[in-house]
Amino acid sequence: MTLVATRPVTDDQTPYPRRWAALGVLCLSLLIVVMANTALIVAAPDMTRDLALTSSQLQWVIDGYTVPYAALMLLCGVIGDRYGRRAALLTGLLVFAGGAVFGSLADTTGAVIAARIVMGVGAAIIMPATLSLLVATFPRAERSRAIAAWAATAGLAIALGPLLAGWILESSSWNATFLINVPIAVLAAVAALILVPPSKAARAGRIDWIGGLLSVVAIGALVYAIINGFHFGWTAGPVAAGVGAAAGLAAFVAWELRHRHPLLDVRRLGDRAIGGATLAVLLLFLAAFGAIYFLAQQFQFVLGYGPLETGVRLLPLAAAVSVGALASGRAAPRLGTRWVIAGGMAIAAAGVLLLVRADAGSGYLDFAVPLVLLGLGIGLAEPPATDAIMDRFPDDDLGAAGGLNDTAIELGGSLGIAILGSVLAAGYKDAIAGFIDSAPLPTLTGDLAAQADYAMEVSRESVGGATLVAEELAANPIAASFAQPLRDAAGVAFADAIGGASLVGGLTLAVGALIVAVILPGRARR
Repeated sequence: MTLVATRPVTDDQTPYPRRWAALGVLCLSLLIVVMANTALIVAAPDMTRDLALTSSQLQWVIDGYTVPYAALMLLCGVIGDRYGRRAALLTGLLVFAGGAVFGSLADTTGAVIAARIVMGVGAAIIMPATLSLLVATFPRAERSRAIAAWAATAGLAIALGPLLAGWILESSSWNATFLINVPIAVLAAVAALILVPPSKAARAGRIDWIGGLLSVVAIGALVYAIINGFHFGWTAGPVAAGVGAAAGLAAFVAWELRHRHPLLDVRRLGDRAIGGATLAVLLLFLAAFGAIYFLAQQFQFVLGYGPLETGVRLLPLAAAVSVGALASGRAAPRLGTRWVIAGGMAIAAAGVLLLVRADAGSGYLDFAVPLVLLGLGIGLAEPPATDAIMDRFPDDDLGAAGGLNDTAIELGGSLGIAILGSVLAAGYKDAIAGFIDSAPLPTLTGDLAAQADYAMEVSRESVGGATLVAEELAANPIAASFAQPLRDAAGVAFADAIGGASLVGGLTLAVGALIVAVILPGRARR
């Protein structure tokens, strides 16, 4: 018996004996991919101060991970099918860890963005490999439980990223937050060699590289256009990207319909189970990432929690996802996939809609209950949705199925931050405009007047900007009396903005639940 697992899982006539240990490795790999996205939520303020990031630069720090991550997943999943899914996982972990080490050493904006791009490429290789390996390793009777554990890990990572990053920021700089991922990646790679069996498509044909290129262009341009268009306005860049995305998508569909061995058989999207489940996954993560985006700001800038305290207060979301995922494994066989997915989406929508009640006097408990409902809904709906997608693809196309599911997750998250973040920003600006325009600042001239104007503009842009300005004002004897009124006004304005963004997110998810209930077939395929 060798230490490294070398026997392909397809050679066994019985279920792989170490499959549950292998699942632990796959979940560990998934953990760092999601944490890399959510850890930035609490690291961004320190990073902004240290590197003097503009809004555009900070957005590129975020996009540097998101765009390649979303754009490459489908192609990387298919490459894993053809050349080896475990090999793809190991390659992704190596690339991801290398980017994280580079990020920990970065001291310029360009270096940070480059590190995030490398990590995004690694994540795009890792995530579909985890799902395709899971499906290849587990027999059909156990697959729903394994996917529930996989989904619960994603929920745990959503909260664990801010928690670990906050803990590190208590004593270290933001650079150290990159290093969270390195020991986990190394451990996962070593464990994968020992516990995860090799797996690849039995009938490996040539890769549709043209389809792969078109998918990268279409998805990458779409994510870029969505994020930058909603955040910074539909200027020439985002509009051109949107046009490119539409053209790329049309070309991709046309090419795939004619190709003998397409990267993704787009006809499968017409399957009610695949189409409805994909929509459900996208909308769930739209709501989840949008809610976390503005609640993290509420906790840090309005309620005054530190990075670690913010991470701790997001844990109910992770716990609820885990509970919901466990419950879905029992509920889906009894109630049917359609009603568990739609019901979970409805519960998550109720959680988001409860945030409409937020006001300047809202405390943590007012946000904890919505977080629990959101997490419970995600936990209930995501595992059967992912299971429905994976079950409808043949074994040779598991990478494409995983890539489709994971692209829906990342695209949904990007939409949530972009659209709900845009609604949030617009609502905040409108709500605080009256206070800023009538601010009782002392009469100033020259450089002081210019500085005051700049401070007011920063305060108008975001609650984080207003908090930083208030801190500076509090240290200035001339303007100290204005600091607390600015904090109060920003808190009131941000609470109003959360209400508007939550209404949009909650209604979108509620309507989506109805649409998904109509689209999904009445009985899951077995």
